[in-house]
Amino acid sequence: MLGVGILGAGFFGTYHARAVAALEGARVVAACAEELPIAEAFTAEHGGTPYGDWRAMLDDRSVDAVAITAPHHLHCQLAVAALQAGKHVLLEKPMALSVAECSGIIASAGGGRAKLMIGQIMHFVWPHLVAREILVRGDLGKPVTGSSSLKKTWMESNRRGWHLDPATGGGMLMTAGIHALDQLVWLMDGRVSSVSASVSTSFHDQKADDCAMMLLRFADGRFGQVASIGFRDGGGTFDMDLVCEKGTLRIDVDRGVAIGRDGQWSEVPNSRDPQWMQNAVIREWQAMVSAIDDDTEVPVSGDYGRHIVACIDASMISARERRDVSVAA
Repeated sequence: MLGVGILGAGFFGTYHARAVAALEGARVVAACAEELPIAEAFTAEHGGTPYGDWRAMLDDRSVDAVAITAPHHLHCQLAVAALQAGKHVLLEKPMALSVAECSGIIASAGGGRAKLMIGQIMHFVWPHLVAREILVRGDLGKPVTGSSSLKKTWMESNRRGWHLDPATGGGMLMTAGIHALDQLVWLMDGRVSSVSASVSTSFHDQKADDCAMMLLRFADGRFGQVASIGFRDGGGTFDMDLVCEKGTLRIDVDRGVAIGRDGQWSEVPNSRDPQWMQNAVIREWQAMVSAIDDDTEVPVSGDYGRHIVACIDASMISARERRDVSVAA
């Protein structure tokens, strides 16, 4: 039985705790929050020992693996410490604040048997898995270009001060728009070579961005675009269109998957999941546990997580300098 500790007993830590509880081969044995009463309330609901000090939790021998769901600016420190303590790590996106921090985490995982997996949840969302299978079968040929968009209310109830400052990894792009970026890069199945972007704070009084548009150029010559918009008020959209060699593919997390041919759209049966987020985290943990039990590669590597952060790094430089910027990793 895999003992799991939740490093960051907050909003998304709850999704991880529920996912672990749904598995036969794992259970929550500990949870940590900056304030001990928060951890105590969390473990009263989900089980395990509460901690107010993450170092003490990493010393707990019943903890075999950790889910790091803490604020973005703590990811590097916590991941490195957990890996050095011999714990398997499921590290929530963004992997870290910079390519250099991501590389430090990867180096910490390289010397031992501990697994490092990055929590890019789009790889486990049902409509995306259906779309991926269609692409792998070759029904539509290879994706040629694509457009991915996440437009939503930014100031939600779970928003905290660290979300509003780029120094702590805040901003719409790093927090939420990263999902739109990830799903496009993953389903285009290629590495991004350069980015041209505009990034702004257009709707809110904060230091971090709430609006970004990215043009991605892939190493093989293909290209795509990403929209990350955290508006003040509006109707949200989270979808993607892929234009492939033999048709088009539309993926919407709420509506499922549709295929476009001969000027018409047809819905793909059984491609919707009303509980897509929680079910995706369950699949994420199933993959993590399998990789640990079978000593196999995790499906979302540190190298991939670093590449996504590198695309965001390049976007920020591009926006400041108004030029196309090469992606560092």
